[in-house]
Order: sequence, then C-alpha cells, then structure tokens
Amino acid sequence: MESIQTLLIDASKATRSINSATDEQKQGVLRKLANEIIAHTQLIIDENKKDLDRMPDTDPKKDRLLLNEARIKDLADSLNDIAGLPDPTGKLMLESTTKNGLQIRKKTVPLGVVGVIYESRPNVTIDVAALCIRSGNVCVLRGGSDALYTNIVLVSIIHSVLHDSGLNPAIVQLLPTDRKYINEMLSAVKHIDIIIPRGSQQLIDFVRANSKVPTIETGAGVCHTYVEQTADLEKAAAIVVNAKVSRPSVCNALDTIVVDRGVVKQLLMLAAPGLLAYNVEIFADNESYPVLKELNYPYLQQATAEDFGREFLDFKCSVKVVGGYEDAVEHITRYSSKHSEAIITRNKELGQRFMNEIDAAAVYINASTRFTDGGMFGLGAEIGISTQKLHARGPFALEKLVTEKWYVHGDGQVR
Repeated sequence: MESIQTLLIDASKATRSINSATDEQKQGVLRKLANEIIAHTQLIIDENKKDLDRMPDTDPKKDRLLLNEARIKDLADSLNDIAGLPDPTGKLMLESTTKNGLQIRKKTVPLGVVGVIYESRPNVTIDVAALCIRSGNVCVLRGGSDALYTNIVLVSIIHSVLHDSGLNPAIVQLLPTDRKYINEMLSAVKHIDIIIPRGSQQLIDFVRANSKVPTIETGAGVCHTYVEQTADLEKAAAIVVNAKVSRPSVCNALDTIVVDRGVVKQLLMLAAPGLLAYNVEIFADNESYPVLKELNYPYLQQATAEDFGREFLDFKCSVKVVGGYEDAVEHITRYSSKHSEAIITRNKELGQRFMNEIDAAAVYINASTRFTDGGMFGLGAEIGISTQKLHARGPFALEKLVTEKWYVHGDGQVR
C-alpha cells in the first residue's frame, strides 16, 4: 500500500452511514458486538497469543497487551455499559428567537472522524470503536505493531457486526502499522476532524509537534501520592501499595511516594511488605534510602534526578521525603504530568487546599489514583485521560465526543 488515502476517504464517507443510524440501532450494534466478542473468545485469545509471543516477558507493556477470558468479558461488559448510556448528540443547548423572527437553536453533534494513535493496548480498539459508534462518530485507528494480530481480529468482528446491522463497516477503520503512514494521517485535514494520541510521552510529543489536524492529548501519567504527617498510616500504606501494584503498566498507577519527614519510617515499615510481595524496585532519595536499607529491603536503588517525573509503567517507584505540605506541593507541581495526584491526610483543611492547589485532571483525598478511569467514574469507558484543558479534561469519554452546531430557521429574512 503506497497511501492510506482510500481508507481515509472511505472513513469520511462513512459519516453519512453512522449519522443516519437511530439511537436504537447504535445500541443494538454495541450489544451484538458484546455477544460476538464473547462468542469469539478463543479466537481472540489465539490471535492475542501471536502478539504476546513476539514480546519478551521482561517488557512491562506485555501486561497491557494481554487479553484473557476475564479481560474479554470486561470488554463485553463495557460495551453493554456504553450501550446503556444516553446518546450525547442532539441535546438542545440553547434556543432563542431574534427580533426579526429567526429561530436559533444550538445542539450537540458528533465530532465527525476521530483518529486515534495508540500503542500496545488492544482494549483501546474496542473502547474507541464503541464510544465512537454510540456517539455517531467514525473512528480511524492506528494501533501499534505489538498488537497487530489482536487488533485485526477485533476489527474484523466489529466489521461483521456493522455489516449485519446495515451500517457501513468503514465506520471503524484500522490503518496499517507502518510508521510511514503516521504523517499522512496527521496531515489528513480533509478527512480527519480530530487526532487523539494515547501512549507514551514520546508519542504524544511527536503528534503534538507534527499534526496539522487538531489534537486532544491523553497524557502520560506521572502520579504522586503524598502521605501527610497526620495521615492514618495503615490506610496510607494500603493506598500506596494498591496504587503501585494493582496494575503498574497503566497511566494511573503510582510513580512517586511523597512523604513527610516525621512519618517516613513508620510509613515505609508498613508499606514495604506489600511492595516486597510484588518485588517492587524502589528508587529512594537520600533520606528514605537508609530507612529502607535498615529494613533490609532487597530491591533498593539510590534515586537520581531522573527518577522523579518518571513514568515507570512497571513494578518500580521512587520515594521523596519532604519537610511538609509546601515542600510536597512544590515537588508535585514540578514533576507532575497533571494526570492524577493524591494526598493522604486527616487534616481536612490541608486536604481541601491540596484539591484546590494541585493542577491535575483528577485529585484525590485518601484514595488510590487507580480510580482515574472512565469505567470507574461511571462513563462506560474512555478513549484516554486528557491532561489538557481545552474541550476535555480527565477521562475523555462519550460525553466529550461531541461538538456544537447552530440551526437557524427563517421565513425569508435578509440582512
């Protein structure tokens, strides 16, 4: 294939098909797709294994790539959840009549053609397709080569369901993984309305620098949990361990423990066993290193400057000891990617200050950052977590896959 122009043109034309679909028809597509995914579980697992076999076990992205029976069932459940959400399009936002009798209405409408560039997470293929179908959008998907076989089989199932439902299969387009096509996608201003990069900071930076199509960033997650000196330390240790080990390869996992100097020893004594159970490698600053050394923590490294502001995506984290709230906020502000940040405290005033002062898409008091997720927030699923401030911030889900359109009715008025 010399060019993806034909695929892009087909996607652009497919907007008419999805725009003509009724709400019931779109819901039906997603419910049928959920059933078909379950029915093809073994086929999906077999194709996914081809991708897994090409990736070394030491690669932290392998967990992101894996689709097993439980995760496939979760995808099907998510499809049914999205189907049950209200259609975000066609909502009347404003209505007025001018002095000369023009009737003016503003309504929500689909964005159009949504391009998504992502890496080794085949669940994104289903999530994006479902969200776009439900909101009346077409999606152009450029997944990573790591998930090639998995993405191909998932999109083939989607195409089959769309065809059987009387809709154009080009509503969901899977582009080739060859890197040479990315710039063509980023320049397709006539055929793609918005580009959403989902993946590493390197990918996001490349898209931001090279895209002629408007972009919405779903940023990398450098997430901190600040344990303030008044915190319930047993609760704090449980939160820290959960935020790190429950699924370390995702963007809402903890990267840095920030802890007040007065409670660093007690906190690490409580948290170390939970982290050790998962062989978490700790990059400790000058004050926390001797504490962990005294605890005989085996997977211990002296932190360098590069270990702060680092998204580990693995069973690794850093520890920063601070002199109090102001130091903690200064450190987090310096290194945050503005994704998800948490404070563990009994001081309600400080907790509220943290919520107000920390500039992030999601902020938490006394809870794990792992909850930053479209499904957890009742949104069904998300395309990604937006860390920017225009159009969407936080879980970029169904409600944000729309824009506005003005409808003006006249009776011969001229200006």
